[in-house]
Parts: sequence; structure tokens; C-alpha cells
Amino acid sequence: MSPSSEREEYNRTLALLVEVLAKELRMDIRNLGSTTFKREDLQRGFEADSSCYIQTAERMSGRSHVDSAVDPPPDLVIEVDITSTALSKFPVYAHFGVPEIWRYDGKRVAIFKLTGGQYVESEASAAFPEVCNADLSYFLEQAKFLKRIAWLGILRSWARQKRGG
Repeated sequence: MSPSSEREEYNRTLALLVEVLAKELRMDIRNLGSTTFKREDLQRGFEADSSCYIQTAERMSGRSHVDSAVDPPPDLVIEVDITSTALSKFPVYAHFGVPEIWRYDGKRVAIFKLTGGQYVESEASAAFPEVCNADLSYFLEQAKFLKRIAWLGILRSWARQKRGG
């Protein structure tokens, strides 16, 4: 089933938010979008709406192929759940060891961190410690009403303040 335009726009907006945060916080990232990650030893795989290497971006730099059997999982996956729920994917993400999930349910963005083999909702991001779920929800809501150029300007300014300059 192909994603709806609404779902895909939220996904792209959150992925863009990650890119802008990384740029303004001077962090390198690698955004692999909806890449499929498979592991034969687990006999499982996943395809998030978006997946990013952040803390492990340097390790993954220059790689044209990701081998899930030896490479780390993405540091962050994004799931947009406005037409169906991704909660059933959480155990698969946990098996792979994905440290963080951002899940948008149509109303708010929740941050989940992998703790003891399960995901626990958290206020703050591990990938971007300066960012909390309320910030993500606010900027996603603003993106619905503002022109993209204005939204990007506000987001960049806010991220620069978080960086301290």
C-alpha cells in the first residue's frame, strides 16, 4: 500500500527537521530514508518511514551499501502513524537495536528510547539532546500553517539558539 500524501508530507517534514537540526547544531548525519534493513540471523527486517545515522554517521560515511549483519542500526527512525499504527514494528526495531524512534500520531510527536530491550517514551531525544517531544510537536504543527520558507527560517533560528550562537 502506498503512503498517503498527508502521511508522506509529515514524514518528509520530520526528516527535513532532522536535517536542519543537524546542520545548525553542526552534526553530521546520514539520512537513508525508507531503506529496507534485513538480518538473516533474526529472519526479520524493517522499513521505517525515515531512518538516519546520527551518532554513528561518521562510521557509516562513504558506504554505498549497509550490511545489517555487521553495521549498526540507524540511530533514529521516524514513523508517521496517521492511517495505521507502527507500534507492532517496535519489537522488530528493538531486535535490531535501533536506539530511538520518533512517532507522530497525527496530534503529537512522541520520542521513544530503547531501554532494556523495550521502548520507553521519553521527553528528550538521545540523537539531539537539545530537543524534546514538545519541540518536535510544535514545529510539526507550525509546518501545517506556515509557508515552508518561513517555517525553515524559524526552525533554523531556534536551532542556532540551542547551539548557543
